[in-house]
Amino acid sequence: MGKENIEKYSLGYAILKGIVTVWHNFVHYRRVIVLGRENVRKENHNIFAPNHQNALMDALALACTAPGQPVFLARSDVFKNRKIASMLYYFKMLPVFRIRDGYENLRQNDEVFNKTIDVILHKNGLVILPEGNHAGFRRLRQLKKGICRIAFQTEEEKDFKLGLKIVPVGLDFSHYWKFRQVLTVSYGEPVSFEELYDTYRENPQVALNKLRDKISDGLKKVMIHIESEEDYDELNEIREIVNGKHSGDRENPKIMRDKELIGKLEKASVEQPAHYKGIIERVRKIMTISQRLNIGYFHLERPKPRLPVHMLATAALIALFPLFLFGFILNYIFFKVPKLPLRSVKDKAFHSSVRFVISLLLGLIFLPVYAVLAFIFMPSWWMALLLFLMIPPSGIFAWNYILIWQKLRERVMVRKYINRNNPEYRILRTIYGELKQELEQI
Repeated sequence: MGKENIEKYSLGYAILKGIVTVWHNFVHYRRVIVLGRENVRKENHNIFAPNHQNALMDALALACTAPGQPVFLARSDVFKNRKIASMLYYFKMLPVFRIRDGYENLRQNDEVFNKTIDVILHKNGLVILPEGNHAGFRRLRQLKKGICRIAFQTEEEKDFKLGLKIVPVGLDFSHYWKFRQVLTVSYGEPVSFEELYDTYRENPQVALNKLRDKISDGLKKVMIHIESEEDYDELNEIREIVNGKHSGDRENPKIMRDKELIGKLEKASVEQPAHYKGIIERVRKIMTISQRLNIGYFHLERPKPRLPVHMLATAALIALFPLFLFGFILNYIFFKVPKLPLRSVKDKAFHSSVRFVISLLLGLIFLPVYAVLAFIFMPSWWMALLLFLMIPPSGIFAWNYILIWQKLRERVMVRKYINRNNPEYRILRTIYGELKQELEQI
């Protein structure tokens, strides 16, 4: 499969997508929550418009949750090498040429545009990241007009009878570059723009701007958008202080709780500035003290940790240590190797992408090797199969085992702070109580 038939169904790509999706949804992330699946209608000609905060992981979020075989637009400089370009075409990616790529290359966009029409007509779904580049902030930036231009030109090519829909997609990561986090993908209500057809015929620039605003409004409904730059850090952190315990909730997803919380706070900044300033100041103090004490926010609503519980938890972890060791040794290469190049990657937004790609490649290389070794050295085929199937789950168990030890250590520290009447911890609990009261007033 190449550029000339990129819109066609590919069995090889389907198999590859299945492998990548399993690794993405069940190994790299501990949970992937998908909202609004009903808004992705197969009968529609769709352009997907996700926000762009986490480099390659944004595209993967679409590839691993959207139905079918959507095609992605990407910047042209990554297509310079012919071999790499062929691989990217196989991965259902098309280049977009910008002025910075040279005026002589802009003509190639005509060929790309014709391909995007083929993709849309085949109802594969075209994915365009309308912000243009990534930034690790929970804020929607000014959208580029390229997505609007493609949408109108596609409709114009089909005499404005296609009924093209633009689906805003909100992406939210519980952490941008840490392993085993929660990803939420929220497909919004499709944006129609039939009412702008006449405007486009009369004044294309006005129509482009109006459609860009419609897409922007649609995206803000399905993502966390923190408007304030001055208080961004505090507003971003209060999501974790208040809603962190709900990160894996599928019934009432954290992204919806966060949007409601941020919306009320931004409204309070105008209508109740005194309460708002008090909340921001308390959040700032909570951030500072909890970091200094090296404890998580989830302790602030819990009672004093009980010693018998600590002893039972410690005994259980000691008893499970052989299982941890088994999983850690079998998966050591997946834990260690993907982290090695991260020191040389200055933009942390690429850390998750680098770790994912390397771990996936390691899996594709070493898991078959493990399977062969298991069938060679194990006395029976069913034992070999069982051992092989246990490799990924045992690695996840080992990872969670380490996290549980860390949380237990924090609980022990909290108990020590309470027993010794630590003044900073006492202040932290007091400020948290005041924060809850301030939040109740808005």
